[in-house]
Amino acid sequence: MAVNFNGEMHTELPADLVMIQRAAFYQDCLFETIRVFNQFIPWMDQHWDRLRRGLEAMYFDLPGDWDALFFQRQIQRFQLLNARVRLLVWRAPGGLYLPEDNTPRFLITTLPLPDARFAWEQPGLSMDCCHSVRLPVDHYSGFKTLNTSRYVVAAAEARSRGLDDVILLNTSDGVCEATSSNVFWWEGPVLCTVPLSAGCVAGIMRKTILALARMEGLAVQEKPATFATLESADEVFVTNAIRGIVPVRFLAGTKKQQIRTWDLLQMLNQFLNNTIQKNT
Repeated sequence: MAVNFNGEMHTELPADLVMIQRAAFYQDCLFETIRVFNQFIPWMDQHWDRLRRGLEAMYFDLPGDWDALFFQRQIQRFQLLNARVRLLVWRAPGGLYLPEDNTPRFLITTLPLPDARFAWEQPGLSMDCCHSVRLPVDHYSGFKTLNTSRYVVAAAEARSRGLDDVILLNTSDGVCEATSSNVFWWEGPVLCTVPLSAGCVAGIMRKTILALARMEGLAVQEKPATFATLESADEVFVTNAIRGIVPVRFLAGTKKQQIRTWDLLQMLNQFLNNTIQKNT
């Protein structure tokens, strides 16, 4: 017996809930958040690669026609110039913890965005260390799953403390990530971020920033960090595929510089413009 959202009782699940049963009951799904610029998706190959690896790790049976081009065409059917896209993939209904059918299904939702560049978010974020959540580290930490209750709680904690976001630590008390972003910091001219072994999501923008910095001849280090490491850093910023680079203005009440972070954002937007021009 089941009860629908209006409190009516049924002996079977409503049809719309059956469709997403495994996502709703078991969080048995993955998602990608993708940005479209002038109808072009610069990092579609990387999004698909992370999604494919995640689906294979979770024992989905991938259809033969699924690849980056397939999903690019599905997204472009919306004909949006600039947009935020969410691609959700879940397993066909059936079974309890052990699935009966490993066939994936997908849903695409979109939200229009105003322009085709990453904006400088002035004056920057106010952040501190999260008190209530520690993130586990395992083989699935790098993928984007619907197991996000810890991030929801962390975001709620940030708001309750008058912050824009918080830095989440892993179970070893090392820096992991923010609620929806990877974390970077500057130690003088050296650009630093934690390694994927710290348990952070394998961010598309994280990978892009590291590659761009190396291409521009900047010194880059991936190394474990404590929150004290960030407190002593010259500059701190966070990254994701939708917002690009977002500077941190205050960390634990201490004002941070933003000079090198500003320069890096200009490099990113120039790289983005060049990529769009080559493909349009």
